[in-house]
Amino acid sequence: MSEARTLGLLLLIAGCATSPLGRSQLMLVGDSEMDKLGVQAFEQLKGQSQVSGDPQANAYVTCVAHAVISAIDPKDIPGEPGPWEVRVFQDETANAFALPGRKIGVHTGLLAVAKNQDQLATVIGHEVGHVLARHGAERVSDQYATQIAASGVGVVLGALGDPASPTNGLAMAALGVGAQGVVLKFSRTQESEADAIGLDRMARAGFDPRESVALWQNMEAAAKGSRPPEFLSTHPSPSTRIQDLQQRIPEAIPLSERAHAQGRHPRCR
Repeated sequence: MSEARTLGLLLLIAGCATSPLGRSQLMLVGDSEMDKLGVQAFEQLKGQSQVSGDPQANAYVTCVAHAVISAIDPKDIPGEPGPWEVRVFQDETANAFALPGRKIGVHTGLLAVAKNQDQLATVIGHEVGHVLARHGAERVSDQYATQIAASGVGVVLGALGDPASPTNGLAMAALGVGAQGVVLKFSRTQESEADAIGLDRMARAGFDPRESVALWQNMEAAAKGSRPPEFLSTHPSPSTRIQDLQQRIPEAIPLSERAHAQGRHPRCR
């Protein structure tokens, strides 16, 4: 079979993949491969960055993260079932991330901007939303498609999962952990999806969705300083997000109220 025909078949199969919001996605990599890449990336980050030893910060972030995760249907989480690993990194930038393989990282700098548990749940819900929507796999697939066109299907797919291969390096970069500062940004469409999914999940966990607006107002205020939060560097403007969230909040509030009726009352301090 020719390379062109093989690529065409791969793209045809990938066209059947859809995000949780119904958007068609290019998907050339499976959940098990993404789990391996996510775990590898997280271990690399722990080796390169300082993990916070503050027991209060770790307990607080873990409490919020687990509350959000507990409200997600396990079948909606890509990859193999298992516990999530949550780590707080000693870093003054206001940032957070979630990776395939059930990994969550939060920078201590975010805790100065996310003023309460509901605002922190907004950010964690957003980052987990990227995982639920397989945005990392979609981004890796975009890079693989480019490499397939340049190097051939056999070369690229044969190198998948090899930590030493240049192709795997592209995958790591697509997860935001590449060397030499190579970071490929999520698209605006993916960011909007993560916002919508995150708001839904944090509300289902019993957090107050109205605090999502306050979170982005804090982000906007911080962005006016000399060093804008890193979390904003690849994201739409806070004013745009606030408008979008305000439109979604009326649908999210009943989800939060239903969670309270079911006994979900997060108390993370």
